[in-house]
Amino acid sequence: MTASTTFGLSSEARNLQWLLTNLVEEVPGILSVAVVSSDGLLLLSSDPGAVASARAVGGDAPAGPRGSSADLATVVSGIGSLTVGAAKLVGYGEVKHTMIAMEEGSLFVMSISDGSLLGVHGSADCDMSVVAYHMALFVGRAGHVLTPELRSELRQSLETDQADQADQAEPADPAGRPGQRGAAR
Repeated sequence: MTASTTFGLSSEARNLQWLLTNLVEEVPGILSVAVVSSDGLLLLSSDPGAVASARAVGGDAPAGPRGSSADLATVVSGIGSLTVGAAKLVGYGEVKHTMIAMEEGSLFVMSISDGSLLGVHGSADCDMSVVAYHMALFVGRAGHVLTPELRSELRQSLETDQADQADQAEPADPAGRPGQRGAAR
């Protein structure tokens, strides 16, 4: 979410966005973050482009994930579902967190509350223990405020942002009027 998308949000939503922004900006090696609802919908995300450009100014220009924040949300949701199924199969209780180390990066998934998940895409050189620690802090601070009402507000805000971006991206017709998707000309 960008600064423009926080306008009109409740104080809880703005605080949650601030926590997410702080997580991304303060922890070295984090490339992008997504908060996903229990039904797999993206609620909140960092802007990978802004993170990369901010770090480029500091001399460290990491490559972000291939794809959008919705792609990260899909992966986080899938990993969350898979690990919940595995935990039920082996009978060792609820999953608290999952860490996947790859050659060129890491992926972390941590339960927040009511099935919501925090997903973090990290660079290959990130300190996994530092990332996990800061994720746990985020979860501890965000878990009690991530109510069904707040999840609904965050989801509606993202849908509004996506609709606004789509409207801005639509080309005008030859007469200079905004384009209409699917309209016959």
